[in-house]
Amino acid sequence: MTGKEKSKEVSSFPKTMLLPKEEMLEVKKKGQKIKIGIPSDLSKIEYRIPLTPQAVELLVSYNHEIFLETNAGKSANYTDKEYSEAGAVIVDKKEEVLQCDIILRISPFDSDEIDLLRGNQTIISHMQMQAHCHESIQKLMKKKVTSVAFEYMQDEQGFFPVVNQMSQISGIASITIASDYLSNSRKGKGVLFGDITGITPSELVIIGSGTAAEFAARAALGLGIMVKVFDSSVSELSRLEERLGQRIFTSVFYPRVLKKALVSADAVIGALPVSSTPKFKVSEEMVKTMKEGAVIIDLNISQGGCFETSECTDLNKPAFYKHGILHYCVPNIPSLVARTASISLSNILIPILLSIGDNGGVDNYIKNSYGFRKGVYIYHGILTNNDVGSYFNIPAKDIDLLLAIF
Repeated sequence: MTGKEKSKEVSSFPKTMLLPKEEMLEVKKKGQKIKIGIPSDLSKIEYRIPLTPQAVELLVSYNHEIFLETNAGKSANYTDKEYSEAGAVIVDKKEEVLQCDIILRISPFDSDEIDLLRGNQTIISHMQMQAHCHESIQKLMKKKVTSVAFEYMQDEQGFFPVVNQMSQISGIASITIASDYLSNSRKGKGVLFGDITGITPSELVIIGSGTAAEFAARAALGLGIMVKVFDSSVSELSRLEERLGQRIFTSVFYPRVLKKALVSADAVIGALPVSSTPKFKVSEEMVKTMKEGAVIIDLNISQGGCFETSECTDLNKPAFYKHGILHYCVPNIPSLVARTASISLSNILIPILLSIGDNGGVDNYIKNSYGFRKGVYIYHGILTNNDVGSYFNIPAKDIDLLLAIF
């Protein structure tokens, strides 16, 4: 037999036939079928859904099971029929969905929903510390769940994919909201949020220079709006201008300069990054100096807000007036464009869920993925996030040490 013929004969065998027995066992163990539950968030006034029908179809093709509460995708304009045709199992009761191995949702779990969990599961959702109480965190720990927060999740380069994508959407949406509330359709001042020949351009003040601020500024500049950005860091302001590709009015938080900008502003957007230090809030006295009918949009309300006058609202009643200034303080602004936001979330979650299956389950994936591990704040019932621990006065343990036990 020639060398060429030998080579052809060897190549005809499956690769696993050529592995030692120990390695063959490892290959067989690696992939794992996962059971994913998606409860409806409509009762939370949350219209996004974490997986689109296209994502479900892809996951089902890898033999994973998806259980969806009926009408969960309704507000994102996805029907039960679309999900069913993609391979999802549609169930009427939330309790059934909450028995799955992995539960995906947008909103945090409340105390009653935690009671319905079977325990020893993985839940992936927003954390939103202010939406939790000490009791709900303790209940999650007693259920011995592994809890992963969208806002803590990173990729392998330390980038926050969910935070970044939702910040982009919030930034652009904030300009649409401001425009809407300044118009007569919302009983506003009747001001066009833009630039018309012979008329002084509308003015926008942005507090912060992160992703949401950048995309708000991009959208505003495209409409010809005069944009002024304030931040505590000169280097961050400089980076913002580089990303925008043009010079705009920027300043650190000099009280007189900020007050002057607020007095003439038609709209003000609070978009300080969560990590911003020192923490800054526009005082109530400064808000009082703004012109009547101006609009405040607080994109940081879920972290306490950028204005002393801010109060958390929801999409059923999103705005209120205080000192003659309209305040829009909805924590889930991307829900206004639920379909776009759902597609964005789905794009992020698909590779993660497929990797969980390929790695043989959540525990193995947490060990192998540094970025996903950063999103874990409770691991098998043990609190692992120092910020959450400090907020609720619960001791936290290092997850890297716990991985050696589980």
